[in-house]
Order: sequence, then C-alpha cells, then structure tokens
Amino acid sequence: MAEQAFFRWDGEDLILRLRVQPKAARDQVAGLHGGALKVRTTAPPVEGAANKHLAQFLAKELGLPKSAASVERGAKGKDKELRLAGADPEAFAAARERWGL
Repeated sequence: MAEQAFFRWDGEDLILRLRVQPKAARDQVAGLHGGALKVRTTAPPVEGAANKHLAQFLAKELGLPKSAASVERGAKGKDKELRLAGADPEAFAAARERWGL
C-alpha cells in the first residue's frame, strides 16, 4: 500500500502529497518520490506563481475547475499538500493510470 501514501480522501475532497520541481521543461507528473507524487512544473517559484500553476495543472488533470485546487501545506517549500475539492474517484483512477501509478 506504499503507492497509496501520496493521497487520501477527506470526504469528497482529494488530498495529494506532492514533491514539486519548479522551472521544469514541461508540466508533468513524474512518478513517486519518497511517498509523495512528484510533479514538474514550468512556473518559477516566485511570489506563489509555481503554487498557482501547480494547482491549475492538477485541477485540469482531474477535470476540475481551477478554483477546486488549493495548496493546504508547504506553500513555500518543495513538499506540499494540495486539496482538490469535489474530485471524482473515477477521474482520479484514470489519471493514476495515465501517470503509471
């Protein structure tokens, strides 16, 4: 069950544990990193730009509106928790399959 350590459900909300790499060549989910989902984002870590871009990217990956995603913890670090409000379990399962998880 170690592969499931990177997420949990809080009612209808999905909480993802993330390890973020800003200033990457492209936006992508890059597998697992120490019990967290590794995500590469093209945005620089300046004035919250990477957090905003990260939230929008993952909301889009799960078919949610941009406003459904918010950084819960770790706004100033590489390790974060992201809340995706109203996430669909089937859409999450499909995304995990696309990501190879």
